[in-house]
Amino acid sequence: MASSKSRQRALARAKAERQVARRAAAARRRRQWQAGIGGALVLVLAVVGAIWAAGGFKPTPKKPDDCAWTALDTSVNTDAKDVGMPPTRDIPKSGSKYLQITTNQGVISAVLDLAKAPCTVASMSYLASKNFFDNTKCGRLVTVGTFLLQCGDPGTTGKGGPAYRFKTEWVPPAATPEPSTDPSASPSASPAPAANTYSRGMLAMYNEQSPDSNGSQFFVVYNDCPLPSSYTVFGTVVGGLDVVDKIAAGGTDGAFDQPDASGAPGIGGGHPKIETVIQTLTVTDTAPTAAPSGSTAPGAAPGTTQSASPSTLPSKS
Repeated sequence: MASSKSRQRALARAKAERQVARRAAAARRRRQWQAGIGGALVLVLAVVGAIWAAGGFKPTPKKPDDCAWTALDTSVNTDAKDVGMPPTRDIPKSGSKYLQITTNQGVISAVLDLAKAPCTVASMSYLASKNFFDNTKCGRLVTVGTFLLQCGDPGTTGKGGPAYRFKTEWVPPAATPEPSTDPSASPSASPAPAANTYSRGMLAMYNEQSPDSNGSQFFVVYNDCPLPSSYTVFGTVVGGLDVVDKIAAGGTDGAFDQPDASGAPGIGGGHPKIETVIQTLTVTDTAPTAAPSGSTAPGAAPGTTQSASPSTLPSKS
């Protein structure tokens, strides 16, 4: 009997020792796990702190817009044609694009300068992609004082454009005024400021004669002339100036020489007597290989021809 009780007590002690050993092992594993988690947490916090200190959690700055387009209310601006707006970012700012205007009178081609007028070229490219200019008339010609053919109104009022406006970019620098040769002039008198000279072949944006009101209307200068410094020059005609010369030689009806309905002075010129319709207007990345037949390079005499080659605007002084 005594030996049986001894064995039972021995078995109980062994069982108890095993339970204690298991609990001790479990406790060690728990402590090791907790230590590992704690170490990892410390490491994570250290890394996060380093990134924070280096500014890694600051919000990424928003990339600024390259061009800003000011939307018009078409319920108020009833002459505006809404075809959406061009992109505001990733606008090319170097190199050239190439414009071709096919009219019922002939083809006019030009090189567009992305460095000096990137937003203007972006707008013209966008509108051309929407066929905005197709089947529209060149509605104004000026043959006295200033010499330009104006196009780009999608309507018939002379006030049309897209449903947005944008800022003025590059304009020709004003010439230095020459001192007076009049011996009776006061030595202290300041010379009259010279207007900006827009040269034959320049392609420029027309606007509403208010700051940063560019839309879709543009003009081709066919003789050097003075103009206010508010018209963005965005390209140079390299072919087809003889087409413009022919239209100019036909004269105008003088419709814009008279005061308007409000009594304000007319803007000058009139509708071309030779009706001029833009059949298509395209803007491409590739230069034409040759000028259209019968086209004229800037500054060349009417009737001469020259291959179209890339050209840029005069450097800004």
